[in-house]
Amino acid sequence: MTDTVGYCAAILTTLSFLPQAIKTIKTKDTSGISLLMYSMFTIGVFGWLVYGFLKRDIPVFVANLVTLSLAGIILTMKIKYK
Repeated sequence: MTDTVGYCAAILTTLSFLPQAIKTIKTKDTSGISLLMYSMFTIGVFGWLVYGFLKRDIPVFVANLVTLSLAGIILTMKIKYK
């Protein structure tokens, strides 16, 4: 049951980034995104990814791997299309 809750939470929080990533990729508009906030967020997600890896916590690791990919795309576009 604990893993099921973890997987459900991981799926929901990870998928919540898809609309923003898709919109940002399509429009290349990052004006409403704070560079400092997204930088801090992306570094934090990387930290959670490492934590999940070290703890061998698959829901945490996988969710943060996907979230890091999406956040990285948005952060890269924020820097590129400043």
